[in-house]
Amino acid sequence: MDDTDSPNSDATAFDDLDRDARVEVGVQLLAHLEVDSLPLSAAVDRIETVTTNPDLTREILDTAELRGVIERENGRLRTRRGGTFVSFDEQVVRRDGDYECRRCGAGLSTGHFVRFESVELGPFGPSCVRKVLGRE
Repeated sequence: MDDTDSPNSDATAFDDLDRDARVEVGVQLLAHLEVDSLPLSAAVDRIETVTTNPDLTREILDTAELRGVIERENGRLRTRRGGTFVSFDEQVVRRDGDYECRRCGAGLSTGHFVRFESVELGPFGPSCVRKVLGRE
């Protein structure tokens, strides 16, 4: 993670994303989870960093399942990682500023942003970014 990285000039502001783009970010988030299996409630906790709309959450899960990113069974979600993971050195950017964690709402002086293709998801605190990615 690099404190000096500037915002990705090609990245779209997350709050400006339309429904289809949010679905795509949610699927990418599930594709990058670094766990083999987790309860559906834990997956929804992570998806809530993208949306709190139940219909959109369901669409993200359905799309991820159709694409073979996840399998759902008995209230659990199994990931089909295939070597996909977030590189903290390359895909997680730290920026100093006045932020609120997208996951827990805590005030932050340093925000952690996860880069997915053309969008950044965040800001997160240091422990929340690890939880969202399945490292804790």
